[in-house]
Amino acid sequence: MKIISNYFGLFLLVMFTIQCKKQVETPVLVYEKNTVEYAKGFTIINYDGYSIVRVIQPWPKANKDFTYILKESNGVIPDSLTNNPIISIPIQKIVVTSTTHIPSLEMLGVEQTLIGFPHLDYISSDKVVAQIAAKKVAELGENQSLNTEVLIDLQPDVIIGFGIDNNNPTLDNLQKSGLKVMLNGDWNEETPLGKAEWIKFFGALYGKQELANELFSKIEKDYLKTIQIAKTITSKPTVLVGDMYRDKWNLPKGTSWGCQFIKEANGDYLWKETKGTGSLSLAFETVFEKAQSADFWITSGQFKSLQEMIDANPHYNQFSAFQNKNVYSYVRKKGKTGGVLYYELAPNRPDLVLKDLVKIFHPELLKGYELFFFEKLK
Repeated sequence: MKIISNYFGLFLLVMFTIQCKKQVETPVLVYEKNTVEYAKGFTIINYDGYSIVRVIQPWPKANKDFTYILKESNGVIPDSLTNNPIISIPIQKIVVTSTTHIPSLEMLGVEQTLIGFPHLDYISSDKVVAQIAAKKVAELGENQSLNTEVLIDLQPDVIIGFGIDNNNPTLDNLQKSGLKVMLNGDWNEETPLGKAEWIKFFGALYGKQELANELFSKIEKDYLKTIQIAKTITSKPTVLVGDMYRDKWNLPKGTSWGCQFIKEANGDYLWKETKGTGSLSLAFETVFEKAQSADFWITSGQFKSLQEMIDANPHYNQFSAFQNKNVYSYVRKKGKTGGVLYYELAPNRPDLVLKDLVKIFHPELLKGYELFFFEKLK
């Protein structure tokens, strides 16, 4: 009887241990669904004590995704998830590798946590430029060959990288050195609100998801409101985009990120029927035949004035938009070290890009609004 009693006690102990283990491994959902709505490249699901961030499309046509666990100080991670990178949050030190990451830090009020960046001169944010001047942000060299020694000395909580394809030996080596790396695919998003929603990615890293949601909701609301205002005008001015580079005219395909702005600003992009999100490369004669009488011309950003344009190509003055001085560019708006503001901030603030284009195409709308990114070339 004593032996049976001992076996029974052992049985109860084993069952109790298994039950406790099950309780630990059963995650408690805080939100029962992905909190990302427009972006197609990542998801966030929140549990009690940790979040799972899944990056689905870190580069075009990626055939694999990446899962990251963001662990709060008292969070318990189930054994089934421990084979994924685990990052303790809120983070205190960060390295980012694209200027499009910086506005999210600034909007969340955590730009002071940035400790390293490749090509510091590309940054246009006044606050971050001031940190650079104070020697608080390290230069990391080229994006595809980041300075590993400097990064190991910096010991950031996380490095936010991005991939052009599945070949990035620098990021692989950094991970082998024990540093945490997360991929960010914001540049792959095909919609303006999809790009802007990546602020939630950074909000999760800093334990500021609620703030990130509030900031994005305001951008979303203003963006959708501006679309409705643009729809009140029945006329659609024709729009030419781009200019010559070497011997070809480069302009975006009809379903690209930039062309969606033109459509939603109630403009008629002359190559709207083309499919894809990349660029077209056309002969000058082909563009001239179709766009000679276009009402507006949005240039690529090569030129700061109309004179620069005709110095580069005297045939530009044969376009009606040029003759009527309806040529606009974003290139003149720069940071103190030369970084173009549009390249850095526009993906985060599609509401401002859209308002600019509505004001350009339909100046009678948006009373009192002044252009933020674009300027008319003189």
